[in-house]
Amino acid sequence: MTNTYPKVQADTGIQRQVLAENPEMMVVAVDFEQGAIGAAHHHPHLQATYVESGRFVFNVAGKDIEVGVGDSLVVPSNAEHGCRCVEAGRLVDTFTPRRDDFL
Repeated sequence: MTNTYPKVQADTGIQRQVLAENPEMMVVAVDFEQGAIGAAHHHPHLQATYVESGRFVFNVAGKDIEVGVGDSLVVPSNAEHGCRCVEAGRLVDTFTPRRDDFL
């Protein structure tokens, strides 16, 4: 199946693209330029993040977590979280249920 979702500018230095989705789950690729900041936020969705490339420092519920290629982490539902891109790269985020605000 061909991906028909466009890349969108999520914030300065950050682009995202929905890769797959249904009501129960969504997979999203997020490309970061070095130094880009994923602003702190929260949502009701459970989120799993896989680092495909680059290096990032996440802050999840007040705790800093440094991750690089091949690492992953889970962000609990409603936990405040954000990240700083230390080395340009790509995150692959999976949300359950789907984030309708990304469609």
